[in-house]
Amino acid sequence: MAARTPTTDYPMTIFHKPNCSTSRNVLGLIRESGVEPEIVLYLETPPSKKKLRELAKAMGMGARDLLRTKEAPYEDLALADPKWTDDQLFDFIVANPILLQRPIVVSPRGTLMCRPWARVREILPTA
Repeated sequence: MAARTPTTDYPMTIFHKPNCSTSRNVLGLIRESGVEPEIVLYLETPPSKKKLRELAKAMGMGARDLLRTKEAPYEDLALADPKWTDDQLFDFIVANPILLQRPIVVSPRGTLMCRPWARVREILPTA
């Protein structure tokens, strides 16, 4: 299949971590579809609390669903404790962006947590 010329006519955004293989695979599929997405390197430019709320709502998730449980701050901050509210958990993610589960992709067809990475196909442009 011939590569498509990248387009920005289909606006997509990926919250990306370059050294994460899942995130790299998702970015590759987006580019193979002919789209050049906006890439948010969320460790360098963390999303605001407001943006995290918007993303969670768009995916039908709560703050706890956005947490990476295998990262050191998760244990160090005792985030498994149910005492933490969504509001507090969003604050922890803003302060420790490594806690954000990835990759999150926003497209005209929806917003998804793309784990497993092939899920991104659900929101790619249709031919």
